[in-house]
Amino acid sequence: MKKVEDYMTSIPDFPKEGIIFRDITSVLENKDGLKLAIDEMNSLLEGVEFDCIAGAESRGFIFGAPIAYMNNKGFVPVRKEGKLPRETVKASYDLEYGSATIEIHKDAIKPGDKVVLVDDLIATGGTMEATAKLIEQLGGEVVKMIFLIELVDLKGREVLSKYDIASVIKYEGE
Repeated sequence: MKKVEDYMTSIPDFPKEGIIFRDITSVLENKDGLKLAIDEMNSLLEGVEFDCIAGAESRGFIFGAPIAYMNNKGFVPVRKEGKLPRETVKASYDLEYGSATIEIHKDAIKPGDKVVLVDDLIATGGTMEATAKLIEQLGGEVVKMIFLIELVDLKGREVLSKYDIASVIKYEGE
């Protein structure tokens, strides 16, 4: 039986020498790989009680929306600044080269909502840390974070140590 990592393409020396880029597009392009990835991520939610799923732009949308659908839950998009039409709350965070700002609709999370955060990758943890702050600012509770890939050496799990984190695939190195 195939595993998700069997569908993953690893590209050496991208975007710079010494980095192995884990390309999820080869998973997405294959019907069996895509189904397996979503099913495996969904299985990480067994026994978790939650009200909705929030996913970070854009790959969090790819995985989060079908998982929300499978669980009969709503999906809350976490977008780059300036992309949402209603009143929002926003959080900024540091990137390797610069910073970014994300936002969600102010009324997307109700006080007491139990929220699962979904993204394709946990690296340094910055995006999910900012996303969790937004959820908590609105009175929600982050009950789990799930990822397709975890880059262990970048220590994102440590940054997010107060949260319940699970990933399908773990890679050592950058």
